[in-house]
Amino acid sequence: MTAAWRGALLLGLGLVGLARAEPPPTSTPTPQPCLDGPVAGLACVPGGLFTRGVDGGRHPPARPRARVWVGTFYMDTHEVTYGAYKACEKAGRCPKAGPNYRDFDNPRQPINGVSWYDAKAFCEAHGKHLPTEAEWEKAARGPDGGLYPWGDAPATCARAIIRDARGRSCGHTQRSRTHADVGRPEPVGSRPPNAYGLYDMAGNAWEWVADWYSPSWKACGEACQGVDPKGPCGGAQPCPGHTQKVVRGGSWYWPAEYATAVYRRPHVPANRPVFHHFGFRCAASLEEARALRSARP
Repeated sequence: MTAAWRGALLLGLGLVGLARAEPPPTSTPTPQPCLDGPVAGLACVPGGLFTRGVDGGRHPPARPRARVWVGTFYMDTHEVTYGAYKACEKAGRCPKAGPNYRDFDNPRQPINGVSWYDAKAFCEAHGKHLPTEAEWEKAARGPDGGLYPWGDAPATCARAIIRDARGRSCGHTQRSRTHADVGRPEPVGSRPPNAYGLYDMAGNAWEWVADWYSPSWKACGEACQGVDPKGPCGGAQPCPGHTQKVVRGGSWYWPAEYATAVYRRPHVPANRPVFHHFGFRCAASLEEARALRSARP
């Protein structure tokens, strides 16, 4: 793809403008290497600068583009499944939570209908953490900084579980007399992974991330810039003036325009009284990943 053709494509999608990205931090650490050897269920995302957000376009919360530094970390290769969450519940390590629809209880489907607090509790119970927005977007955009996990081509049902002309879930109906057209998430890993080996970073289930929501990267200011940003209040609770957390990645229910690496959606962390079927995956710092590997028999 030529640079001119790529630029025309992104402009047509409304995801990039003519302004240049904000400059990177004036000094950044040297990223640490990935650990030697694999860590079960996790993929390494090498640290360094990446381009976060977009200029122009039809989604103000993703503006403006900026160069942000994130240290080396690990990310779950798959969204946390219904089976894994229920096992954590049964062991008494996670709050009771989960989907309110039928046909959402396949052990390999992503868990849906959890609150931000439920997601955080699961990750911490497994020696990991909810990814920051910066970690999530760096992982989703891949080493080449695409607007989608697979590059710059728009989402299709060949690439992600989304709503298309056939309906939600790429036309797969739910086993329900009254809610068949609602669709359902598919078993995790139903589509190819991105270059880091991460599945379903776009589509299937919206994913909670750690940060408090701000209406744009510009509005967030220094808290969302520089080295390993953690968003408003550094992620601490409470955070005056901030009441919503963020989900990323789109889902089976929504069309292709949401299934990008840059779209940001706010929601109350308790996931009530307005309830949505959000899921999540966990991340691990190098220290957490090292401990997880050491703990395995």
